[in-house]
Amino acid sequence: MAGRVISPCVGLCSTTVGDRVCRGCQRIDDEIRDWPGFEAEERQRRMDALDALRVSVAGRHLTVVDAEALQAQLERHRIRFRQDQPALSRAVELLRVGRGRIRDLSRYGLKPREPLDAATLHERIAGELLAAAEARRGSIDATSLP
Repeated sequence: MAGRVISPCVGLCSTTVGDRVCRGCQRIDDEIRDWPGFEAEERQRRMDALDALRVSVAGRHLTVVDAEALQAQLERHRIRFRQDQPALSRAVELLRVGRGRIRDLSRYGLKPREPLDAATLHERIAGELLAAAEARRGSIDATSLP
């Protein structure tokens, strides 16, 4: 019996409205389509790359000062995360879901690098993630050419 297919999907697939790169998980449309057929090692390699992308982008804007507080808040608000997911990648999900309700980021174990509210942080990180994911799409497309 096959095990559950682990996926970076966050339930917000913008490829259904025509985006080539999902604004939720940063995968390209072909990658989303082909995901169930990838071997476990390939899925893990791609999830690691997506986590690294999120860590790189989010790390320019905030730091995780208390990973336990971050995890507790994710659990409290029932925000999905993987046990092996880096804290900054988890923080991206927290901001996506809670950006309009979070008033004090320190209660979530986060410290912005400049004095910005959660909504502004999310907007900046999401914009940079989309640009970086588009660049990633270009490199994936280039490697799949005959």
